Amino acid sequence: MQNGKMPYQPKQTPISSLGEFKLIEHLTRPFSHQQVSTLKGVGDDAAVIHINDHHAMVVSTDLLVEGIHFDLMYTPLKHLGYKAVVVNLSDIYAMNATPRQITVSIAISSRFTVEALDELYEGIAAACQRYKVDLVGGDTSSTLKGMVISVTAIGDAHPAQITYRNQAQIGDAICLSGDLGSAYLGLQILEREKRIFLDNPAAQPDLEEQSYLIGRQLKPEARHDIVALLAKHRIKPTAMIDVSDGLSSDLLHICTQSGIGCRIIEEYIPVHTDTLEVSAQFQLPPITCMLNGGEDYELLFTVSPQDATYIEQNLYGIAIIGHTVPADEGYTIISRGGNEHRLSAQGWKHL
Repeated sequence: MQNGKMPYQPKQTPISSLGEFKLIEHLTRPFSHQQVSTLKGVGDDAAVIHINDHHAMVVSTDLLVEGIHFDLMYTPLKHLGYKAVVVNLSDIYAMNATPRQITVSIAISSRFTVEALDELYEGIAAACQRYKVDLVGGDTSSTLKGMVISVTAIGDAHPAQITYRNQAQIGDAICLSGDLGSAYLGLQILEREKRIFLDNPAAQPDLEEQSYLIGRQLKPEARHDIVALLAKHRIKPTAMIDVSDGLSSDLLHICTQSGIGCRIIEEYIPVHTDTLEVSAQFQLPPITCMLNGGEDYELLFTVSPQDATYIEQNLYGIAIIGHTVPADEGYTIISRGGNEHRLSAQGWKHL
């Protein structure tokens, strides 16, 4: 204290007080697009860049950090390489586009060997082969601790076919591919087995009966088949996102960006029998796993009422779980008991 005055204290705002998406909004607010070719920047599953009247480039980047996004005690490096690619390709498909190339950058500590990196890249190669994308570049660096993987996926689409998060209309049907909650419970199983091993290194895990749930966590797949199916039947979603942070969070991204509300029905949300059984073992309500678990990488999208009728009558593997409503009606889920509850974003928090 000088002259009776307290020293200046600069404002210190914890990053956790904002969370991932508000932090991104905060950091990018001063930026405006300088290029007319930038059709979509921050705020969707991928950026969109104009090429010509028939082609647009779609670009997405994701970062995986050891200890935050993966644990090498139970994640084989080959599976990690595969998953690192797939989660980025999922973002391209969520734009109703087709991935073509990827770049992969890694930072590694001295505890990793060449053989370990060979295993990681075997998984990357397997994903490239399955989804017919090319590895075209990247970077390598060192870090004092652990491993960091950054993948950029590059795709394309006709500009008129690209689907954004902010175009859902009131009265649209809310559609979902696959089932939810299984990847989260796969993670719970792996974390449980890790604790058992740390307490007793001689213990041998028996995971064969839980191969579906563990596979959904360690080796997810991007739903390119759903994108192809919709294209085959000439259905373009009005809005779309992949379920990476949990149904509640990702549905609210569509709603808030489109300026609408939603009403979904619990019993219409697909759930695997293994998810029901294991959620009971962990004493977790299945709906909690489905709404908040994340990492399912299913596609969540809205369609017009006419397209919804066609999907219901003709297409397998897509569930209609509710519909959009005016914004002033809010975000609602109807429980199996018929009670209404406010739907809130409680999915995976990155920060």
